[in-house]
Amino acid sequence: MLRNITELINYVIEAKDGDIGRCKDFLFDDEKWTIRYMVADTGKWLPGRKVLISPISLGEPDWRRQRFPVELTRSQIEDSPPLDEKAPVSRKYEKLYASYFGMPLYWNGMDMGGNYPSPAELRASHDKLATDFEIPEESHPRSTREVSGYRIQAADGEIGHVEDFIVDDDTWRLRYIVVDTRNWLPGRKVLISTQWTTAIDWAEEKFWIDLNTDRIKNSPEYDPAEPINRENEAKLYDYYGRPVYWK
Repeated sequence: MLRNITELINYVIEAKDGDIGRCKDFLFDDEKWTIRYMVADTGKWLPGRKVLISPISLGEPDWRRQRFPVELTRSQIEDSPPLDEKAPVSRKYEKLYASYFGMPLYWNGMDMGGNYPSPAELRASHDKLATDFEIPEESHPRSTREVSGYRIQAADGEIGHVEDFIVDDDTWRLRYIVVDTRNWLPGRKVLISTQWTTAIDWAEEKFWIDLNTDRIKNSPEYDPAEPINRENEAKLYDYYGRPVYWK
């Protein structure tokens, strides 16, 4: 199912032997547009540390009670490689993290868990962690909260800013950027597929989109109060004349 990222903030994170805090943020890989980590706010439990939870460790979320069960114990999380609260998540740290939890190195494959398209399929496999891969060029997972407000640069001008993301809660792929066009089209929000992004300028805080402003202005309007179903997605892709991702 497709869900707004901001709706998941403050969900309770529940380890096997007790709660560890609340969901504070998500870190995503802007190459494959996939959530790599949930950032936990652990309050006074682990002060000064940035606590990361991979979607691979998440159980079936309880959407009604707003809880994320985690297939880890509190001690496993506490004994995981420490990371300073203000430090970026480097490839070196990710390798330590993956080795500690026995997870695959996701950059060695095309999908969520390396060669598996979803955490559920990865957990059902019997593959072991591969540790003999060379660490690729340095890259930091990006915060969904930090990029909120980044401007949207269409092919022929600016058209709004990033307000939110839409995530597939099965594969943890970011499917859409929610664009607020208030400075151009007051009160109107639209969806742009992450696959139509051509570049991100981190210094200028800007997303570049492979669309022109007129097409975006006249695109189907997005109502955050309404769920996104396959019919609505099909209308969006049909409007832009782009191939759908589910075929």
